Amino acid sequence: MQQRCRWGIVGTGKIARIMARALRDSSTGRLVAVASRSDSRAREFAAESEVARHHGSYESLIADPEVEVVYVASHHPDHRACATAAADAGKHVLCEKPLAVNARDAAEIIEAARRNGTFLMEAFAYRCHPQTSRLVEILANGDIGQVRIVDAAFGYDAGAAPENYLLVHELGGGGILDVGCYATSMAHLIAATASGGQAAACSDVAGAAQIGSSGVDHYAAAVIKFPGQVIARVACAIQLNLDSTLRIYGTKGTVTVPSPWLPGRYGPPPTILVHRHRSGPAEIDVDASVDLYVREVDTVGDLLRQGARSHPLMDWDESLANMTTLDRWREAIGLVYQQDDVEPAVDGRTAGISLPGGA
Repeated sequence: MQQRCRWGIVGTGKIARIMARALRDSSTGRLVAVASRSDSRAREFAAESEVARHHGSYESLIADPEVEVVYVASHHPDHRACATAAADAGKHVLCEKPLAVNARDAAEIIEAARRNGTFLMEAFAYRCHPQTSRLVEILANGDIGQVRIVDAAFGYDAGAAPENYLLVHELGGGGILDVGCYATSMAHLIAATASGGQAAACSDVAGAAQIGSSGVDHYAAAVIKFPGQVIARVACAIQLNLDSTLRIYGTKGTVTVPSPWLPGRYGPPPTILVHRHRSGPAEIDVDASVDLYVREVDTVGDLLRQGARSHPLMDWDESLANMTTLDRWREAIGLVYQQDDVEPAVDGRTAGISLPGGA
């Protein structure tokens, strides 16, 4: 029996706790240490997770010789420093989405993994679920012909509490970085599949958003054009409930995924609906016996055993291309963060920009 990978978690928020439970139930990993900037929070998290080791700083966990894989679950602005430090310490990294606040910082993380020969994956758990693999297979087989339009949305109402990190500008709050990144990442995956599997950089982005009083986007939408005649319409929200679904329109039919982002955890079971022109719809059920986040942990463990440095459906080029699209979406609505080295967006406005010429 192979030894299980030893994980450490940086951060003590909701997703960190979800992953701690996933590690408890995984077959390839085990949680050996947790970290917070507060020693008391780290101690509390360790006790809750039944882990013996806790660290009152991120640096201390990264230096811990017992830790082989670092899961970065800190706030968005901390991702670059934590992930690059972990890679430079020879640790493998699963970094919570988005990989960074902007593409420049994401490129630094990727370069750190490359120069150190370490594993790096952006933690879009849906990429590890068989529903996504089956979707890619359907599109690659040409079941709906050539892909033309992608509709993807992810939105929920997180409430108006001003202390919620989602509404804090300094913490990289806002819908685009929190859940808009899912919609754009799916658009990138579909565009790449439609073009033969290579990471697809967008050619044009137009966006609009409602910017709240704290300077972050409450809800936003964008139209993205990719090579190969693929256009994506994406939407996100943290102050508005949306139908968080996916629909793909092809020249010979459509594909609908009712629960693309968290398959098997909430809402409808993992199902793909394929409707070909001149024929009835086909419903394809997908295995939901294993929790989404357990799958993610075990996918990373399996890839590490194989000596891989990235996930085949979530490679570094695609993460960087997606971050570039997020940058362009934010640029279109005038939303900037401290990490961008420019002035923040004007409070309380609706912003937008037209597609560049030719689109």
